[in-house]
Amino acid sequence: MPTFTVKNIPADIYASLKKSAEVNRRSINSEIIVCIEKVVSSQRADVTKLLTSARKIRQKTKNAWFSEDEITAAKLEGRA
Repeated sequence: MPTFTVKNIPADIYASLKKSAEVNRRSINSEIIVCIEKVVSSQRADVTKLLTSARKIRQKTKNAWFSEDEITAAKLEGRA
């Protein structure tokens, strides 16, 4: 497996990595690998696809009207 060294890591970034590693019960090395994987494997959003999806949802709900009380009741439903 390839190995590389990262030099001159700012103290605040190192502290954040260390805290994140502790929270996730990982070594700092494993935490760095997870961070790199997130960046390398992330995909840019397809704006056209997102807009098409939003427009379809908007079309389905264009005639729906809810009162403020109905919206508040829906938000509170299931909360206890």
